[in-house]
Amino acid sequence: MSVKEISEKIDDRLFVLADKYGLVLLEASIGLIYLWFGLLKFIPNYSPAEILAADTLDLLTLQFFDKQVMLWILASGELLIGLALILRIKSKYVIWGLLVHMGGTFSPIIFFPEQIFTHPPFGFSMVGQYIMKNLVIISAALVIYTKNSRR
Repeated sequence: MSVKEISEKIDDRLFVLADKYGLVLLEASIGLIYLWFGLLKFIPNYSPAEILAADTLDLLTLQFFDKQVMLWILASGELLIGLALILRIKSKYVIWGLLVHMGGTFSPIIFFPEQIFTHPPFGFSMVGQYIMKNLVIISAALVIYTKNSRR
């Protein structure tokens, strides 16, 4: 068997695998991330984004609500999104909620740039990298939306 034939065979199998399980794995992996990160926010000092999330929520709500309550509401929303994705609940509102949440995760770039950048505008801190990885989640959510919302 030639290298080309082996390559084509691998390509065919990978295509079948991706076609059969790709969307399920995409939903489950994003769901797991949401579930995990949401759960961490319920345990004090476990989430690396806890303080930044609380400070951002405090600023966005004009300090009208208690930071800890807002953090629990955020964590609950993340848990709901995560569970919905893992359980493959095909509601456009799940993706809408995810996208709204993702929009909020970028607000610290404006409010707390000193925490996001080590060397602006391209040198991200670990927190900044934590935020920027959300671009992949947004892209994946758009793929899920197109595959699920019109069925």
